[in-house]
Amino acid sequence: MKTTRAPPYRAAAAKPARRVRRRAAHPDLPQAPPRSGTALPAIMPAMTAYHQTFDVAVVGGGLVGKTAALALTQAGHKTALLAQPAVPRPADLAFDSRIYALSASSQALLERLRVWQALDHGRLAPVYDMRVYGDAHAELHFSAFQSAVSQLAWIGESSLIECALDAALRFQPNLTWFDARAQGLDVTPGAATLALANGDVIECDLVVGADGAHSWVRSQIGSKVERRDYRQTGVVANFKAAQPHRETAYQWFRDGEIVALLPLPDGHVSLVWSAHTAHADELLALDPARLAAEVERVTLNRLGALECVTPAQGFPLALQTVDRLVAPRVALVGDAAHLIHPLAGQGMNLGLRDVAALADVLANREAFRDLGDTVLLRRYERARREDIRALMVATDGLQRLFSLPGALARIARNAGMALVGAQPLVKRWLVASALG
Repeated sequence: MKTTRAPPYRAAAAKPARRVRRRAAHPDLPQAPPRSGTALPAIMPAMTAYHQTFDVAVVGGGLVGKTAALALTQAGHKTALLAQPAVPRPADLAFDSRIYALSASSQALLERLRVWQALDHGRLAPVYDMRVYGDAHAELHFSAFQSAVSQLAWIGESSLIECALDAALRFQPNLTWFDARAQGLDVTPGAATLALANGDVIECDLVVGADGAHSWVRSQIGSKVERRDYRQTGVVANFKAAQPHRETAYQWFRDGEIVALLPLPDGHVSLVWSAHTAHADELLALDPARLAAEVERVTLNRLGALECVTPAQGFPLALQTVDRLVAPRVALVGDAAHLIHPLAGQGMNLGLRDVAALADVLANREAFRDLGDTVLLRRYERARREDIRALMVATDGLQRLFSLPGALARIARNAGMALVGAQPLVKRWLVASALG
């Protein structure tokens, strides 16, 4: 496993902490736009030179970063968000190519933030059943009814959820949205200061790094990263199925690869094929009809004829861990903090659980602690370590297990699947763990 360490960020410990206030108005200097307690927060234009203090600065957009910004600003914290607006789904595509499985804990968080209620539920699909097939006829069946839950998950498009988050963020008077890249981070005992590429300066109590697997914030705090490249690519595409999916998710383990079909509304399904890199390149080179035929073949025509309705896309798969989730006045969430195999569909849910844990720790802090207090950040780190480690071990272990060659390994893993399938209590525990 490759290990990299970034140079430590600059710390001005010897310099007394001070708040950088907005510069006084001058007719020859560009000024920040006036703020109003009722005005909607606008994206700050790149030509505005701007100094201001905030309670929190969230670096990075996407679902996790924007959820973090919304949770913190709704808690009453003056928040800066460094992110770009969501790109809506193109009108000529039936569905977004990137699809997420939302667990019960993710749904609860979005409901608490009043985002879930604003989603177009006609574009969400529940999962009532899940069928998992081994590579030697073993099968596992998970049922929402047998597990005494309403559904195992909800399947939804990334753009659908992110656009709803954008709409909610624009109605937060405590939030300022910067469409600019951070290029410098300084930390003193009293504050963290971000220098932006457009000349703006943001000073805050806490920086939240939600800027993905190649996190700039993480590199600034010198967190050690361990990465294991699976030498696989996740191939995603959406299809119209001839046979009804009956709100069932399917997954096949075969030849060291994993093929999943997730239900979407109106008889559509979403493909997630974790394929060896060379094979993935071949799949991505196929025209839509030939790709559909190949998916029909490997899924044993489970849903009949398939029609490809979105172009196939690919993304590399890896396991990535960091040696610490926090540093003075900095906390990492989402892919900046961890990266797992998509076989369980839990990567985004894991990131949203980071957000919920961080928000809860900050909400329950002692009155004398500010948001960037090291004691609080350590509480957040302790609250997340076990959940992250458990899911990493489970997904990585399954990926390794089904990648082992040989008849003996095949017999052993399929016998294990059969044993789990015969234990209702074990299956219920697995479902409860996945729900968060």
